Parts: sequence; structure tokens; C-alpha cells
Amino acid sequence: MVVCGDDGLAHRLAAELRGVYGEQVTLVVPPNGRTARPPVVGRARAASAALFDRVDRVVSAAVGRSGTGTGTGAATPAATASGGANGTDGPRVLEAADLSEAVLAEAGVERATALALVFDDDETNIRAALTARRLNPRLRLVLRLYNRRLGQHIEELLDQAAALAAGDDDGGTDASTTVLSDADTAAPALAATAVAGTSKVVQTEELLLRAVERQAGGGGLCTLALLSPSGADPEGGGEQEPRLLPDDDEVRQAAGRPAVVLEQVSSAGGGESAASRRGGVPSFASLFSRRLRWSLAGVVVCVIALAVALWLVTPGLHPLRAFYYTLLDLFAIDDPAKSAPLGRQILQLLSALVGLLLLPVLLAAVLEALGTFRTTSALRKPPRGLGGHVVLLGLGKIGTRVLTRLRELNVPVVCVESDPEARGLATARRLRVPVVLGDVTQEGVLEAAKIHRAYALLAVTSGDTTNLEAVLYARTVRPDLRVVLRLYDDDFATAVYRTLRAAYPQALTRSRSVTHLAAPSFAGAMLGRQVLGAIPVGRRVLLFAAVDVAGHPQLEGRTVREAFRAGSWRVLALEGRTDTAPDHVLEKGDRVVVAVTRRGLAQLR
Repeated sequence: MVVCGDDGLAHRLAAELRGVYGEQVTLVVPPNGRTARPPVVGRARAASAALFDRVDRVVSAAVGRSGTGTGTGAATPAATASGGANGTDGPRVLEAADLSEAVLAEAGVERATALALVFDDDETNIRAALTARRLNPRLRLVLRLYNRRLGQHIEELLDQAAALAAGDDDGGTDASTTVLSDADTAAPALAATAVAGTSKVVQTEELLLRAVERQAGGGGLCTLALLSPSGADPEGGGEQEPRLLPDDDEVRQAAGRPAVVLEQVSSAGGGESAASRRGGVPSFASLFSRRLRWSLAGVVVCVIALAVALWLVTPGLHPLRAFYYTLLDLFAIDDPAKSAPLGRQILQLLSALVGLLLLPVLLAAVLEALGTFRTTSALRKPPRGLGGHVVLLGLGKIGTRVLTRLRELNVPVVCVESDPEARGLATARRLRVPVVLGDVTQEGVLEAAKIHRAYALLAVTSGDTTNLEAVLYARTVRPDLRVVLRLYDDDFATAVYRTLRAAYPQALTRSRSVTHLAAPSFAGAMLGRQVLGAIPVGRRVLLFAAVDVAGHPQLEGRTVREAFRAGSWRVLALEGRTDTAPDHVLEKGDRVVVAVTRRGLAQLR
């Protein structure tokens, strides 16, 4: 296996392939890439370490536990970075400033089984993939691309080139091309972590599955994991670690213990509003504010009441004619009722009064509708009475995907972005999501996003310092606020989490590393497995993958129930079918969706 990259995902992926799957790995990085970070994130990490060290000392003194996080936040990331690359049992490291044909040949691409190109630049990955396909047509390629549409075209192009080069003699190899995005892999987990009741979602072409937390034995398709007991730390700090893919006996014995249970959603129904599906055209109800709609409803009720009263006081008058006379009076186009009974005269005066009240309401409706159409192409501001929403910091590569996922789950969102040219602003405008433009570290920006009435804060900017500072400030405003941080390094994320948990034990805190969430999917693709998604369970990860039954004695010829192996994998469904019976016998042509641990995926090879 050959892994080429310039950030933490490359190191994490190489360690995953070497440590979990036992593969021979060559890691190609830029000079000093073993310890260097991308420029922006690197500066953020340096400042973040100093900031975290100060916060850690204050928190440790406050909670009376000096050993909670001190030393972990500063020393662990550096140790992990050097150990992952330079350890005695680590991958072979090749430093190169550019991925030229000579460099790829020296890395052994001509003899390799798979090549992962995980540079942060799409153009670099595409150029290297074209060169690698020419050097080895039978090579399995895994590319990290942010542009989805371009990725589909590149995937088809490289697969076609491999088929033409191999001809009829393919040698039984899998020269496939897989295009993945770390943003797409991590976004569902980040969004699900920030929202209570909405859980991790895994989607296939026919199924939409979600994992929810409930007590063991409480129903669902199956139990994916048994969590730490009530009162213990769900992130792995408790006395009992989460148990992945338990069998039925373990679930029965753990009755009442928190568990992650799999559920099937009837449809993948779009969470996007009708306005977004129509390309930004607002719905009729969104043209008018709630106050104006109530005003219009009040006028209608008054007209109906006047028509009924006219019908009652005028014997022999048809109800429709009574309504017609009321409208004539309303618009002042009828003759005065001089010789009519007193009741008719009073009703005529009341109808004229309602007509006068109707004029400003109609004018307000026209102006408000015009204003709505005018602002559909502009960024919306947070409404005055907004509450119970998620404040999303950052609309970059990760933030844009997280925003899309939150709206698919119908979660109200307010975005905060400092760059007026950020790539995610177009998505926010299309989804009609309120956006606050400003530096989140400046006073008043989070207040403009209604942080004091928010349900959760999701910090996914590219800087660790920005994310950490925003969370610390938000906790001063709302100590019980649910917060989720995206931090660059997984060990650093763990250290931040433990310290914030000690400082705010009554509030939910989660820290996530994108590389930690994305690496299993890239590793699975390099091994020829289609990884559909990953669900974090504490500090562990449970994978969902599509596997062909053919060639797997653990699956072929067995029933769905017999194919289950506790702690390793469980067959969830057959592709192309929405319902799979436990007694269904898996045959050679079947393709199944499995929940699998990392080591279980290695065993299925």
C-alpha cells in the first residue's frame, strides 16, 4: 500500500493500514512532513497549545485535579505524530517535494496493490492519479477530492483507462477507482453529535439507517453497541469501555444499560425545504410573517362574521347574497343604507371600518412579499425570536457538508463565517440559512447568532484556536450549552475534551478529529471494501460497509443469523432489498451491508 499526502490524514491512514490491517505501507510526504502541519492549521495548533495550557491550569486549580489534562494537551500530540511515522513497526517514509513519476516509481507504485492520494489539493491528487494509472493499470486508486461532480468524472475516466489497459487479461485484480471526501465522511458524525435525538445516519441506494441511543433491549433492528453505564463517561473515560456488536445474550444481561440501536427510516426524505428544491423560490407561506398572516386571518373572520350577521338581521336574504352585500360595503361601492333597518346601517358602518383596516394590511402584505423576493439571493439574518437552534462556526470544506447534513435532518441552523468569500456561503444562501459575517473571536458576533438561546454550538473552523476560544466564550454565556469541537489532532481533541468535561460536568462536550473519522473509510476503500459510513462510539469507530458475499466463507452459504460474529461484524441488509429475514441464506451473487469493527473488516479480507 502507498499513501501520499501532506497532512494528518495521510499519517492516520498509514497507521491504520499498518497497525489494524497489518499491511506493508509506504508513506510519501513533503520534506519534514512527518511533523509539519498545513500552514494555517499549524499556526493555529501552536497558538492553541499555549491557550489550552493556560486554560488547563486554571481549570485544574478550579476543580482540584491538577492531573486531569495537564501535560496531555501539550505532550501527547507531538508524541503521537513522531511515533506514528518513525516507530520501529511504522510505515516506510519517503520524503518528496513533488509527486513526479520518478517519485511514484521509487515508492513502488508499479508493484503496489493500492495507492491513496490524500493531498489537500484536488489538482495534485488528480495529476498523480493519472500518472499512477499509466505506471500500473491494475492499481487500486483512492482519491481525496472535495469536488463531487469532478470526482465522478475522474472515477469513470480512470476506470475506463484501467479497463482498456488490462484488456481481456485482468488477472483477477481489482483496478477500481474510489473518490472520497473527508468532509463527506466526517460531516454526518459531527452533525449528529451536536443534535440530541438525531443520530448517526448511514444511507445506501435503497435504505436509510440511523443509530439512536436508548436502553438496551428497547427495540430497533439490532443493537450496535453497549455504552458505558449510566454515570460513566461515554467518551471512554468511564470504568467500562463500549462493547461493539454484542450478541443477544450480552444485550439481555445489559438490560437498562445505555446502548446504540439501529433503526430504519422509511424514506430518505429530503430535509431541504421546498424553496431549496425549487432553486431558491420561497414558498407562499414564507412570503409573509406570522404576525401578518394572523392579521389577514382576523380580517377574513371579521368579513365572515359580518356576512352572517347581515343574513340573520335581514329576513329572506340568501347567505351568498349577504356575503356579496358585505363585500360591497367593505369596498365602499354600495349605496348608503339610509332607509334600511338600524341593524343593516350598523353593519354597513362596521363593514366600512373593516375595509379601512384592510388597506394597510394589504399594503404590508405587498411590501413584505416584495422584500422576501428581493432577499432570496442575499444572506438572511437570524430572526428575532429564534431559539433552540445550532450555531455552526465555519463554512469551509467541512462546515459546508455539516450544514447540508443538518438541514437534511430539519435542524434550524445559524452560521457564523469570517470570510465573505467562503465556499459555503452559496450553500447557506440556497438553503436560506441565517448567516452572521464576522470574526467569532470578536465580542458580539456569537451574541448576534443568538448563542444565549441556542441548543448547541458546533465549531468546525480550520483553526484549533478559533474553535477552542469560541467554545470557552460560549460557555461563559451559557454554561450548560452543548458544544462540539473539530480539532486537528485526535489526541489533542481527547485532551481538550477531558479538561472541558472536568470544568463543565453538567454540560455535554464533544471533541472530534476529522482524520479520526475519515481514515477508516479511506482504508476500507484501499482494501477493496466500499465503506458507506462510520459511527463514533466513544473513542472507537463502527464502520458500515458493502461487501460481496462471493469469496467470503464467513458469509457465503450461511443465514443472516449464522453470519453474525459478535464483536466483529453483523449483516444488516441485502442491497436491493428493504427487508432481510434472519433465516435468509446468503448466496454467491448477493451484496450485503454490514456493520463491522476495524479488525472485523480486516478479517473479512
